[in-house]
Amino acid sequence: QVQLVESGGGLVQSGGSLRLSCVVSGFTFNFNKYRMGWFRQAPGKEREFVAGINWSGTYTYYGDSVKGRFTIFRDNAKNLVALQMNSLKPEDTADYYCGALSGLGNIKSPSVYDYWGQGTQVTVSS
Repeated sequence: QVQLVESGGGLVQSGGSLRLSCVVSGFTFNFNKYRMGWFRQAPGKEREFVAGINWSGTYTYYGDSVKGRFTIFRDNAKNLVALQMNSLKPEDTADYYCGALSGLGNIKSPSVYDYWGQGTQVTVSS
């Protein structure tokens, strides 16, 4: 059974930083064969693409609202993908989810992901 476990969420003041982590486990799961993404969902809103990274970590993708502030990276030896979030704003407040994508679908589309974590909450106070 594949599990994605996020951690690192919390309450932070505007302008602050947080680092989210997502560790993947599963007997047959080959982390190197999955692209990974971070999404967020605020109450009453759709799940929004935040950042994505390819298999080797050489290519990264970001949503327009987080470009220049957030950085995604992965450590394949640890089955880990992380999201460094700097210069946080109140509008970044949401539940953040990591996802694993095995196919060639659009990394920015949540519907193509194979696995999801349970989410971690981020609250940015003004």
